[in-house]
Amino acid sequence: MDIGVEKAIEVLNQGGIIIFPTDTVWGMGCRIDRPQAIDRLFRIRRRPLMQATPVLVSEVEMALSYWDSPSQIVRHLVEKYWPGALTIIYKCKKDLVYSPVRGGRENLGLRMPNQPQLLKIIKQAGVPILGPSANFHGAPTPISRSEMDPELIKLVDLVLPGGTTSGQASTVVDCSQEPVKILRQGSVKLIT
Repeated sequence: MDIGVEKAIEVLNQGGIIIFPTDTVWGMGCRIDRPQAIDRLFRIRRRPLMQATPVLVSEVEMALSYWDSPSQIVRHLVEKYWPGALTIIYKCKKDLVYSPVRGGRENLGLRMPNQPQLLKIIKQAGVPILGPSANFHGAPTPISRSEMDPELIKLVDLVLPGGTTSGQASTVVDCSQEPVKILRQGSVKLIT
């Protein structure tokens, strides 16, 4: 296992926050099962607590254990686009997901990034990690490391090396309602 992966897992397991490249943009995260780390991440990003945050998984089974009886549409999208730049929002098992992560609501947005190092980290951590972009709330989303705010970098525990591959945010689709609704058209082109 490479040193970056080992160090990232160590930091995450100690309740720390990491910044990492994904297949889309730079993200930052912590373990989904560490409320104190989640609170700290929201404070660092200055993100409103009622604004849900995307969560990253390493495999389909991990996603299915957090969503509540996913529909055929969800299963189809997962099969077709994961790993990849599609964030899928669906009803979740609320008792498994700390309220701020889901913005106090019943849904959870999950994505399996197409980035081998990050998938290894999530798999080794054994739980999903939060995956909002690595910027202060309302600031531009960083596509390269040089675009990241140095003040933000100072506030986290580890920044992984590397770079993004697409440089475009993920597409976000809300499958908790019929018909499904595209909330953000990103690098995956969906037609509803």
